[in-house]
Amino acid sequence: MAIGPVQLLVLGFESPEFRGEVLDELERLRESNAVKLIDALVVYKTPDGEMIAGRFENLTTDESIEFGAKVGALIGLGAAGEEGFVAGAQLGAIAGEDGIEIFSDQTAQDLLEELPPDSAVALVLIEHHWAVPLRNALWRAGGFTVSSSFIRPRDLVAAGLISALEAEELAALEKSAEEGDED
Repeated sequence: MAIGPVQLLVLGFESPEFRGEVLDELERLRESNAVKLIDALVVYKTPDGEMIAGRFENLTTDESIEFGAKVGALIGLGAAGEEGFVAGAQLGAIAGEDGIEIFSDQTAQDLLEELPPDSAVALVLIEHHWAVPLRNALWRAGGFTVSSSFIRPRDLVAAGLISALEAEELAALEKSAEEGDED
């Protein structure tokens, strides 16, 4: 299994209403083999200033070992060439046996210090497994990624790619879905 492009999402929440929907969606994406959640940390500062933190990942033990081995091999290769590649893979596999933990308790504490009360932040590290064939085709063609970003509907309006009416319709659909969740 090749490692797909890995992305770090930093998500903010004001007066969050966590219902498990985001985790459910990540699980759906995992089941379709599109995305894997490598590690996630959610930190919430209550209105009283208390911290609630949670970590999540959805790699199986075998996937965690394999991911650790591949990352370790790449680090070893960069540090010491071919010998480092083998040693790094072995050390990475051993580290992966206990799961992949990118975000530490110290990271949670650092985030908490910066959060205003009644808000939350989530660090989500995901692997885009669906993108492996596309990335490989790009490499075979001699290409490389110059930039990557999410584009929101209002940005498409500004660029003239969709009309303001279409953006309003998308916003209405989003609001309708949110109101349906409240029922």
